[in-house]
Amino acid sequence: MADSQQKHTKSPRQVGVRDFRGNMSDILRQARQGETFLITSHGEVIAELRPPSGLQRPRRQPGALRGKIQTSPDFNELPADMLVAMEGDHV
Repeated sequence: MADSQQKHTKSPRQVGVRDFRGNMSDILRQARQGETFLITSHGEVIAELRPPSGLQRPRRQPGALRGKIQTSPDFNELPADMLVAMEGDHV
């Protein structure tokens, strides 16, 4: 089993809120490396901190929709009724 997979199968470490707050950078670094933590408050688990699953959003590709989106020919034209409503009664 790969090293990162072994870390995922280990039982989570319990960390109290105070300890988490005081050592957040170190705990987040360990989570990034595969550790899982159960954050507790007064002995009750209130959160689970673990590495993200392998499902990540794909990176955006600039220009990927080029040529697929079109505006209507009258895009810049204001309908007459809307123009009247916006201008109101100017006498």
